[in-house]
Amino acid sequence: MSVRERKQRERAERERLIVATARELAEEQGWDAVTTRRLAERIEYSQPVLYSHFRGKREIIGAVALEGAAELAAELRGASAAAEGARGRVTALARAYLDFAERNPAVYDAMFQLDGGLAFAAEDTPGALKEGFAALLETLRDVAGDGVEPGRFTEVFWASLHGLATLTRAGRLPAGDAEARVELLVGRLAVV
Repeated sequence: MSVRERKQRERAERERLIVATARELAEEQGWDAVTTRRLAERIEYSQPVLYSHFRGKREIIGAVALEGAAELAAELRGASAAAEGARGRVTALARAYLDFAERNPAVYDAMFQLDGGLAFAAEDTPGALKEGFAALLETLRDVAGDGVEPGRFTEVFWASLHGLATLTRAGRLPAGDAEARVELLVGRLAVV
């Protein structure tokens, strides 16, 4: 291995460490606790080293969001693939989405609530975000109904899931009724 390759590998490892540490700190204490000073202390590198990877907290949030989007896409695809029948796949997809949001609140915030400098629904949308939407669309395209554009249906279904996740987490909806909400959403929106 050349010196250049070793340095590239070390740089990539440092970047993964920064993202993992930011994610861990955010899950423990919230995003307000994630500062470049605290990250530098936790990873035992100087702040200039941190800034050599990311221009600031916004880019770190964006990196966490991209990592989260890739994880969510994989979970959605796995849940859908493991289920039987169209209704079962849609129900599994909805549960997987809501479970992900509940298990990873700081990552979910990075993906959808905070400004990570990422473009959604645009030409320059990063691949991981497109994959997250594609994972929804793959399952939902078959249940959109006649005359309904599958992409638009996926947007509405996703918005419904996002609303359920956000309102439940904020305590605006009782957590104990989550399963009934999923059944209602799937039963009313998915044409199976």
